[in-house]
Amino acid sequence: MPLFEHIVDTLDGIVWGAPLLILFLCVGLYLTVRTRGIQFRYLYHAHKLAFVRHDDFAPGDISHFQALMTALAGTIGIGSIAGVATAITLGGMGAIFWMWFSALFGMAIKYGEAIVAIKYRVTDEEGKMCGGPMYYIHHGLKWRWAAILFAIFGIFASFGIGNTVQSNSVALALADLFHINPLWSGIILMIIVGVSLIGGIKSIGRVVEILVPAMALFYMIGGMSVIIMRITSIPQAFALIFKSAFNGQSAVGGFVGASVMQAVQLGFSRGVFSSEAGMGSSPIAAAAAKTDTPGRQALISMCSVFITTGIVCTITGLVIALSGVFGEMGADGKLIDGSSLALHAFDKILPYGGMIVTIALIPFAYSTILAWAYYGEQCVEYLFGYRATKYYRITFTLITLPGAILGIHFIWNFANMMNGLMAFPNLIALLFLSNVVTEETLAFECILESEKRKNT
Repeated sequence: MPLFEHIVDTLDGIVWGAPLLILFLCVGLYLTVRTRGIQFRYLYHAHKLAFVRHDDFAPGDISHFQALMTALAGTIGIGSIAGVATAITLGGMGAIFWMWFSALFGMAIKYGEAIVAIKYRVTDEEGKMCGGPMYYIHHGLKWRWAAILFAIFGIFASFGIGNTVQSNSVALALADLFHINPLWSGIILMIIVGVSLIGGIKSIGRVVEILVPAMALFYMIGGMSVIIMRITSIPQAFALIFKSAFNGQSAVGGFVGASVMQAVQLGFSRGVFSSEAGMGSSPIAAAAAKTDTPGRQALISMCSVFITTGIVCTITGLVIALSGVFGEMGADGKLIDGSSLALHAFDKILPYGGMIVTIALIPFAYSTILAWAYYGEQCVEYLFGYRATKYYRITFTLITLPGAILGIHFIWNFANMMNGLMAFPNLIALLFLSNVVTEETLAFECILESEKRKNT
C-alpha cells in the first residue's frame, strides 16, 4: 500500500475510533431524553408532513419536500448501496445491526440539527438562505474557530463523500456491467456535473424532488423482488446479522473474518455515511426550506434517517445476505467489494438484477453530487464570501474525474475520515445547544396542539 494511502487508512481508524462512537451515542441518547423520544412519538406525523405540508409564503428558498429530497439526494444511493456492501465486506454481516442501532439515535440528532440550523440561518447578499453548523456554531455558541473548522472539513468532505465516492461507484458499476473504461465514465460525469451546477439550490431542488423518489422506488421494488424470491431464507439471514453483531464473523471465502469491534465501527461509520446524522451536512439543506417554524422542518428532516438506513440500507444488506455472494472473489482475484458486490448480489437472484443496481446508482450518484456541491458551496461562502463559490464549483467539477479512476479503499477511507472530522464540532455544538432544541420543541408542540384543537 502506498505511503499516503496507509496514512489515510490509519487516520481514518483513529477518527472513527471509540471517542467519536461514544460522542455520537451520548448526543443521540441525550437529545432523545431531552425531546422525550421525538423520533418515536412523531415518526408517522413527520412522514405525513413531508408529503402534504406546504409553507409557500414562509421564509426560505425551497419547499419542505424539496429540502427532504435534497437531504436524501446526499444520502440515499451510494451510501445505502455501495456503503452497505463495503461495511459488510470489512465488518461482516453484523455491521448491518449496528447501522440500525445508530439510526435510532441518529433520528434525534437529525431533528436537533435541523432545529438549530433554521433558528440561526441568515440571508446572504443574493437574498438566499444560508445555514448549517457553521452558522449555529458561530451565532449560537460564538465559537467562530469551531465554525471555521467545520466549514473546512465540510469542503473536503464534499470532495470525498459528495464527489469522488460517487464517481468511483458509478465507474465501477459501468465497468462491471458494460465494460466501460472508468476514465470515460469520469469524463462524461464531469461534464454533466459542470453543466448542472449553474442553477443553484432552487434548480437542484426541482431536479431531486423528481429524480430521488423515482429512483428510490425503482431500487426498492427491485430489492423487495429479490427478498420475496428468497423469503424462506430470511430468518437465517436475520439470525446471521444478529449473531455476527455480538460475536463477530468467521472467514467466508475471500472474507478474512471480522471482530465485534470491526462490525460496530463499520456499522456506525457507514450508518452515519448513509444517513449523515451528526455530520452536519443535511441541516444545510434544511436551512433553505420554506417553513413557518423550525420544529416542522426538523421533523421532516428526521425522516431521511428512517428512509435511508431503516429501509434502503436494510434492503441492500438483506439482498447480499440472501444471495450468497458475500466472500466471493472477482475475476481479478480480489474480494468483490462496494457497488460491485451489490450488483453481483442482485444479478445472482434476479434476471438482469445487476442492471437494476447500475440504473439506480447512476442517477443517485448524480443527485448526491449536486446536493454535496451545494453543501460545499455553502461552506465556501461562509469562509470566503459569495464570490468565491464560482471557483469552488470549478474545482468540484474537475475533481470528479480522478474520483472515477482512483482505488476504492483509498476513496472510502478518505471520505470516512472527513465525515468523522465534520461530526466532532457538530456533535459537540448540539450538546451545548440542547436547551435551544428543547425550547423550540416545546414551542412547536404547543403549535401542534393548537392546530389539532382547530381541526376538531
